[in-house]
Amino acid sequence: MTLDEAVISRHTVKAFDPAQRVPQEKIDTLLNVLHNSPSSVNSQPWHFVVASSEEGRAAMAKSATSNFIYNKPKIADASHVIALCMRSDLDEAHLQKVLAQEEKDGRFVADGAKAGQDKGRRSYVDLHRYEQRDLPQWMEKQVYLALGGLLLSAAMLGIDATPMEGFDARELDLALGLREKGLTSVVLVSLGVRSEQDFNAALPKSRLPRDEIFTFI
Repeated sequence: MTLDEAVISRHTVKAFDPAQRVPQEKIDTLLNVLHNSPSSVNSQPWHFVVASSEEGRAAMAKSATSNFIYNKPKIADASHVIALCMRSDLDEAHLQKVLAQEEKDGRFVADGAKAGQDKGRRSYVDLHRYEQRDLPQWMEKQVYLALGGLLLSAAMLGIDATPMEGFDARELDLALGLREKGLTSVVLVSLGVRSEQDFNAALPKSRLPRDEIFTFI
């Protein structure tokens, strides 16, 4: 499948076939995509919870209640569901861990590279913590960068996907024990094989005309 074909064929699946499973090798490829997602100053303010079992999906489905009950089957019937989460803070321990990993991976070749990387990353963290006061929103943006790569990669692999913001984040955080780990859920993505009840598969894609969303200078 070409990239052009993937972006045209990709759509938000409305119903999954519970009898169908995504091969593990394809899931592993998607996890590799998430693991190598870009983030501002390599801050990596995320964590990904992968539910591949019926029990795991049921735990996540607990968050699809009340106004979000319509999303429960999309979680329960999927092959895999990934909760994309963000850290509650970019604390000293995390900053040190990222820096140590960069050093271990051989990223600091030039003299002063390690100190420069650390200083540059901290300047962005401090900017968003103290001046713009939007550190949670900034971290959330990095999670959505990972989401975009995940959805496009799933399309390229022929995997049906449904991104969902329609869930009770508090319920999901409690069900997965996220808050004890300094994490909070941001968005869910169900992966699987669409069923015949997926009405969205037959509908044409709709976007505003190119001349309204592009400016060439």
